Amino acid sequence: MGIFLNTRTTKVVLSRCKMLRRLVLDVLKPHNPSVITLSEALSKLEGVEGVNIIIYEIDQQVENAKVIIGGNGIDFESVKKTLEDMGAAIHSVDEVAAGQRIIEEVRTPQDRSARM
Repeated sequence: MGIFLNTRTTKVVLSRCKMLRRLVLDVLKPHNPSVITLSEALSKLEGVEGVNIIIYEIDQQVENAKVIIGGNGIDFESVKKTLEDMGAAIHSVDEVAAGQRIIEEVRTPQDRSARM
């Protein structure tokens, strides 16, 4: 489950963080622009080294996408503005990695029961 952006605390913390290294976002986007155009626009942002976009649901008007952004010093507000300028909306922030290096998720027994 992600962190929903309608909380003031999340916006403040993410906008002030200059050490963001990875963002995983649940995004609702129109069919146009394409994921190619959207990924190219995001990849040009300062601090962004790579972008993956995975479409997991297609409707008549929109697409649901998982947007994964990696880099060093990613500016969340620039990412959000770019997405909004292209007609997309962030549903939730599903993962954030910050600091000098990325700490990969470790599976624990609780993970299995939490997903049932």
